[in-house]
Amino acid sequence: MANEGGEEEGYDEELEEIRRKRMAELKRQIEEARKREAIEAAKQEALRRILTPEARSRLANLKMVKPEIVEQIELQLIQLAQSGRIQVPITDEQLKEILSRVISRRPTKIIWKRGE
Repeated sequence: MANEGGEEEGYDEELEEIRRKRMAELKRQIEEARKREAIEAAKQEALRRILTPEARSRLANLKMVKPEIVEQIELQLIQLAQSGRIQVPITDEQLKEILSRVISRRPTKIIWKRGE
């Protein structure tokens, strides 16, 4: 009978250790999410200063279709603005020119599938 109490105590300790690990993991995930949100908020604030409302709207629309391209363009625009290499704010027309240059440089990938 004394053994049963020891086993029960061991289970309680294991359960408590599992709970501690899970709580630590959840805290880490929450902290990472907060960092991502802070970075995204800072990026959006920078883009508000760099782009006119029309240009921001165009970029937001394009982001739904080509998120990887928009992400690259956003980061490049922020870097260029921070280094003073572009005149701010960028208008919708200027953004169209930038987009046409960037998109025309990207290779088009065509995949042919043959019938089986």
